[in-house]
Amino acid sequence: MSAPPYEPDGRLHFPGVRAPKALLSNEALRQLSARQLEVLDELEVHIAQQRLADLTMAEIASLLNCSLRTLYGIAPSKDELLLTVVDRRLRHIGRGAIEAMEVSMSPLDALRTYLRAAHEAVQPEAVSLSDDLARVAGAGRLFSGHENYLIAITQSLLDRAVAAGQIGAVDTAAVAHVLGGLGIEFARASAGDLALGSPKAAADELLEILLRGLPAPP
Repeated sequence: MSAPPYEPDGRLHFPGVRAPKALLSNEALRQLSARQLEVLDELEVHIAQQRLADLTMAEIASLLNCSLRTLYGIAPSKDELLLTVVDRRLRHIGRGAIEAMEVSMSPLDALRTYLRAAHEAVQPEAVSLSDDLARVAGAGRLFSGHENYLIAITQSLLDRAVAAGQIGAVDTAAVAHVLGGLGIEFARASAGDLALGSPKAAADELLEILLRGLPAPP
């Protein structure tokens, strides 16, 4: 039997599903200065708008009008700095997607809301972001960790939809991999070029088609 979807605190919970470990721990975050926190926020904006992988740490410091010491206090290398910023950005989007679900929603409505919010990660700028970070060691592992978490949340909601009689019996693991992989698929430059609209619009549209194709309840 599926775990109850809602806890007494009024928030949606997913027992057994763990988010990937943050590259910047809460303890490390608390040790950062106010200026370093500002730099992290600024980097989130810049990394979604321009290529940073080709820049040196000195060039990034010049771009942000901060010292090299400020940057190296956040991460020991450029690659780790970029991955930390991307990880933080994906966590902000993921947290927003979780919070977008309301306790009154049915499992399928919650799933639709969650994935559409998660698709914010594949706005047009994500196409160039993925390409830019392709050469950064550890980027693939980072993206896979977030994708696997999204797939786990998706499967949990599908399991609840089956248990609630909202859809018929289905291989929820297989369906979750398809639905959860839409964002990353359209974030690829080749898929983005073929989409009629933005990567997010294409992912949202295909999501609706696939949800309508789920088996009817018995």
